[in-house]
Amino acid sequence: MGKDSKAMKNKGKLLSFFPTGEHYFAKGLKAYHRRDFEKANKYLQRAFQLEPGEPMIACQLALVNTEIGEYENSNVLLHLILDEMDPDMTECHYFLANNYAHLGMFKEAARYSRRYLELEEDGEFAEDAEDLLELLYLEGVDEEDELFEEDDLMLKQEEARGLLEAGHFLKAIEMLEVIVEEYPEYWSAYNNLALAHFYLGHPERAHGVLADVLERNPGNLHALCNLLVFAHYRKDREEIDRLIGVLSKVKPLLVEHQFKLGASFALAGEYKLAFDWLKKLYKSGYEGDGPFYYWFSYAAYHIGKEDLAQSLWQKVIAISPDKEGAEPWGENAAEAGLEDLPQTILQKLDSVHSEERLFGIFLISVSPSREELLASAEDSRSNGLTAVEREYLAYLKTGSHSSIADAHQTAETLYGSAYPISEDEAGLYQLWFTIYGEARAKGLSLKNHHAWAAAVEYIWLKCENEKTSMQELAGRYDLSAATVRKYVKMAESCLE
Repeated sequence: MGKDSKAMKNKGKLLSFFPTGEHYFAKGLKAYHRRDFEKANKYLQRAFQLEPGEPMIACQLALVNTEIGEYENSNVLLHLILDEMDPDMTECHYFLANNYAHLGMFKEAARYSRRYLELEEDGEFAEDAEDLLELLYLEGVDEEDELFEEDDLMLKQEEARGLLEAGHFLKAIEMLEVIVEEYPEYWSAYNNLALAHFYLGHPERAHGVLADVLERNPGNLHALCNLLVFAHYRKDREEIDRLIGVLSKVKPLLVEHQFKLGASFALAGEYKLAFDWLKKLYKSGYEGDGPFYYWFSYAAYHIGKEDLAQSLWQKVIAISPDKEGAEPWGENAAEAGLEDLPQTILQKLDSVHSEERLFGIFLISVSPSREELLASAEDSRSNGLTAVEREYLAYLKTGSHSSIADAHQTAETLYGSAYPISEDEAGLYQLWFTIYGEARAKGLSLKNHHAWAAAVEYIWLKCENEKTSMQELAGRYDLSAATVRKYVKMAESCLE
């Protein structure tokens, strides 16, 4: 051993650092005080993911959402604090009042201002709450005023929409069912109810809701567009063509309807129709949000207007930096895989086969809708999952050390060369999770993720009658042929 060996031995150990929710909360708070709300939002979201039961983190995240104009998201968090986390955080009542005033929901703003003053007559925000009430009264707001008799409906609809966007589909369904019972012709709620059922993996119920809408309100544009979206995810070409034929004849006047139509055409791959509607909005001076520019860029690119597509994509990135890499001309813009289909993923979680449920959880980890799907899985499916499957969900949510990590990392190794995941390739992953269950029961070491991945792919290709060799897979996974052979034998023993 060389002369430096002693020095090498005396060097300190490399310590692992696992950031906690408190760590990200502190970073988010610093960014907030610097008024760098983009970074504050990023850090606080991570803190909330790590410690979802901590009301101080949720409250600070709500304040950041208010600062960036995401008042509905802020309200969802504030209601969550008061309803489930810490009802004694009375300041949340004032924060809600402030948000509702920004949303134009003045009756609710007055109600929460008064509630805060009832609880904290001399509180930190008492003077602000009194000023807000005075302003509301000057505007003629009276809790009994007929002008605000529909505030309750607006409030419930906004809350339900927030739950839907956050992936809390069961809670959204409960609220939307109350709305449609109280307001049987409020079609917007029916359409959101159909979406909630669809994303929860119940397409029959979703279709039933839309059929009811179209029977009682023929030609309802949102219902027809939602049917087109559902048909696209089912890859039902006949139904897609039928709905395109119907919708291509529609000429909506409302801006909201024009955007819904254009975005639905784009999602279904009807880019020329999509471009015509989205361009019409653009030329009229429509100030769109991220989804508008996203679909407009895709439509422009796919009809050959690449310069316009790139210009529009800059607006997408400015609004949603996380979309970087998803541009229509990039590698990630290929045909959607199973990981892009929330309904399919949730259906897999309802399977009677454990390996398919584990595969469904892996799909959540690589899905663009990861957070929403995690929330939905925890809300509605945890009772039907095994201890291992619940452990897997917890691992995805917290990133904490877990024995399931080896299974996940081997699946990720497979994903490196088999994505997006087609229906045919689903068998590869389900084979791995079948082998994993037996290997875990036998106490086999699962640490060599590349070796297990090579072995699983070898067995799967043989089953598919595709020619390959252990030597070829060894080269691809940077292993020796002997190692691949060893792990193939272990994998096969798990299938006997």
